[in-house]
Amino acid sequence: MYKDKTILITGGSGSWGNELTKQLLEKEPNKIIIFSRGELAQVNMERKFNNSTIQYVIGDIRDYNAVDRLFQRGIDYVFHLAALKHVPVCENQPQEAIKTNINGTTNLINASIKYGVKKFIDVSTDKAVAPSNLYGLTKAIGERLTIQANNLSETTEFVCVRGGNVLGSNGSVVPFFIYQIKTNNRVTVTNGEMTRFFLTLPEAITLLFQAVENSVGGETYVMNMPSFYIKDLTQVIIDYYGDENTVIEEIGPREGEKVNEVLISEHESSNSYKFNDDYYVILPEIKINKDYSHLYKCDKVDFVEFSSADNIKSTEYLFGLLNKGGFLI
Repeated sequence: MYKDKTILITGGSGSWGNELTKQLLEKEPNKIIIFSRGELAQVNMERKFNNSTIQYVIGDIRDYNAVDRLFQRGIDYVFHLAALKHVPVCENQPQEAIKTNINGTTNLINASIKYGVKKFIDVSTDKAVAPSNLYGLTKAIGERLTIQANNLSETTEFVCVRGGNVLGSNGSVVPFFIYQIKTNNRVTVTNGEMTRFFLTLPEAITLLFQAVENSVGGETYVMNMPSFYIKDLTQVIIDYYGDENTVIEEIGPREGEKVNEVLISEHESSNSYKFNDDYYVILPEIKINKDYSHLYKCDKVDFVEFSSADNIKSTEYLFGLLNKGGFLI
């Protein structure tokens, strides 16, 4: 479905965008457009890929005129990755989070409708579920805007894909822990009893394609991700990179942090189906003129909510995941 097509990746110079671009190139698109604010990140990405299929555009999704000019290039698919994601930053600068995560998403939706994009994919987060911080609130609104946009267009399919933490993405905890051990032989942990969903970046992108290719518009695809205790994650990294003198310092939760994350809430579970071993699908609450009959053949979910406190994986499983992700070298 991507062969000879033009694909836009917002926030495309980040870690998700790099991996998505790598896998998209194998599908022989006509053009991949990387749209982001990071000049140096784009330069580094251009040097790494050295591929004429990729075009780099500096710009901000907050700027509708820039977004409109971008869509005049003839976009077929939009992967919307751009966001302010750091929880404390969003807590302390809420206006900026709103401008990017809500207003910017609205700009992209409006341009997608105006120029007849085939499919718009909003990449969301577990923090959008029963949100306890401003980042989660803005992403929850972004999800609602995306799903509701299906009623504003007869040509563009709008879909959400919701996941948890991705190992190795920019700002993620694993590279930070490794850096702390190598520089100070110390690891700072907010609360070791916290649980989080984790998946490797290549796996997350592969699952992203699966959701895109099976969706018809209006669904929220939820990645079936394994979860772990933060204390176990810390210990596995210390066992590999640290020694008997490595110090674990518990500094307490940051503002807006939960002990456990949730990928499907109790409210959503009544309208959720198990699509396959990799995905659950949440159907929209609002009426959308789409045929979801293929999903009615799937089993309804058998849980009240999908929490990171459920079915926590072992340290052996975590070691294998970190090893597969290339963090234990």
